[in-house]
Amino acid sequence: QVHVVESGGGLVQPGGSLRLSCAASGSISSIYAMGWYRQAPGKQRELVAVITTGSTKYGDSVKGRFTISRDNAKNTVYLEMNSPEPENTAVYYCNARGSFYDTRHGREPDFDSWGQGTQVTVSS
Repeated sequence: QVHVVESGGGLVQPGGSLRLSCAASGSISSIYAMGWYRQAPGKQRELVAVITTGSTKYGDSVKGRFTISRDNAKNTVYLEMNSPEPENTAVYYCNARGSFYDTRHGREPDFDSWGQGTQVTVSS
């Protein structure tokens, strides 16, 4: 199985900065994509940013302010949040998709794993 764990959430002032981290662990054979999503109270979960081997994609509301990066050797993805706004307050979830080693059956099936989420509160 593959586990995903987020860290780095907390309280940040508008105009400040915050860095989220997310590490995937387990019998991973490859990761196709890792990304961040968020869910504010009363709203649906939405895309913040996702990174694949050759590309990145951002939600419209964070373009130019948030940056996603990845350390392939550590199966870790980061989200640099610059100049966050109060409306960015939400639980931020990490997602990882790829394949893992099923040594018992000699296969490498796909996985799609989510973390438990980390609270980010933007307030002065």
